[in-house]
Amino acid sequence: MASIADHDSYIAAAPEAFRPVLDHLRDLLRGALPEAEEMVAYDMPGFRVRGTVVASYAAFSKQVGVYFLVPAISAHAEEIAEAGFKASKTGITFTPRKPVPDDLVTRLAQASSKQVDG
Repeated sequence: MASIADHDSYIAAAPEAFRPVLDHLRDLLRGALPEAEEMVAYDMPGFRVRGTVVASYAAFSKQVGVYFLVPAISAHAEEIAEAGFKASKTGITFTPRKPVPDDLVTRLAQASSKQVDG
């Protein structure tokens, strides 16, 4: 994808099969992070709280990724594994056929946001 200016442009440029998943992730993250500002960094749409990117998402050729601050992922590592997902230090990748459960995305976003000093 070319350089993207905003969330809408990113989702519109993503493969058609991924657009509903990306729209849903955006809505989940927006709901979990009402204080966050939508932004784009490193060509990925994300959410920033007080200058820190606390959540972002991306579409790849065969999967989608959702990303958070390291402590949020590590605090939920066992639950992520039990749900059948593999996580990196900062994110979880998944296919549109088996998305990360909504409640887990919400809790990860909120945990990530709590890492930002107020």
